[in-house]
Amino acid sequence: MAFIERFAAQLVEAGMPRMPSRVFAALLVSPDGALSSAALADQLQISPAAVSGAVRYLAQAGLILRERDPGSRRELYRLHNDQWFETFTNREHMLVRWESTLRTGVYSVGEDSDAGRRLAETAAFFEFLQRELTGMMERWRVYRTTL
Repeated sequence: MAFIERFAAQLVEAGMPRMPSRVFAALLVSPDGALSSAALADQLQISPAAVSGAVRYLAQAGLILRERDPGSRRELYRLHNDQWFETFTNREHMLVRWESTLRTGVYSVGEDSDAGRRLAETAAFFEFLQRELTGMMERWRVYRTTL
């Protein structure tokens, strides 16, 4: 539990809400990376409603999957096999949208204005991140085989 709370606190500092952080950390240290709602509530001493909200957030963020426990109607919440890869890959689409919107904003406020230059630089940053992210994910796939 000490690890769960410590890692969850670090995720909260990075911007993730508290309950999803705690649930994610609990799943991370679980023996097979999957727990039921009841097990999460019991382990973390939180309500079923808190578990429900946390797993909804984590599923929408692409960090976990919902699946049925074989032979049961009970749902299990499971980490992706490569949850960080999935998360960053899903963020790439968001970067493309942000860049496009920022470039539209440049034309809206004028390229030669201070705001236009800020928007253009921010768009260039997201464009740079997109290119680097693709190469970085490829390097990760290669590196992962050495672990």
